[in-house]
Amino acid sequence: MKRMAHYDPRKVELLAPAGNFEKLEIALHYGADAVYLAGKEFSLRNFSENFSLDEIKTALDVAHAKGAKVYVTVNIYARPDDLPAIEAYICHLKTIGPDGLIVADPAVIAIARKMAPGLPLHLSTQANTTNDEAVRFWQKQGVCRINAARELSLAEIARLADAGTAEIEAFV
Repeated sequence: MKRMAHYDPRKVELLAPAGNFEKLEIALHYGADAVYLAGKEFSLRNFSENFSLDEIKTALDVAHAKGAKVYVTVNIYARPDDLPAIEAYICHLKTIGPDGLIVADPAVIAIARKMAPGLPLHLSTQANTTNDEAVRFWQKQGVCRINAARELSLAEIARLADAGTAEIEAFV
């Protein structure tokens, strides 16, 4: 996956969850290339402590100082009343500057494309991408990385990777 310096398509990005600052530090200490974390709202990472907006900024500073990336999950399936607050949240995230957003809901993707057009969008495993047509669909929506459904075999993941130009991510 893409790294801050030079891109090597054979290099795998080690991406680890960071539910709090202690886990962030541990992931970086043991060589994570990137971490994903959540804010206090709009994420399915409910069992993590999660980060305030100020803490996300600090986490970015810590990770970037070590050459690692930070992706912020905004992967809830939003209710209509959530949308204005998600718009404001994504605007704030844009000013903080994470390396990407992990999203699942088409409405959240549309908001992110509108409010933070330069921010890379990664599709959450929650979207359950299992086939080539879905890869091509999500690419057309502006998604640059797709997290494959967890139940796929290695051969099925390889097929997704051949379906388009989006990076494919898989839980291991």
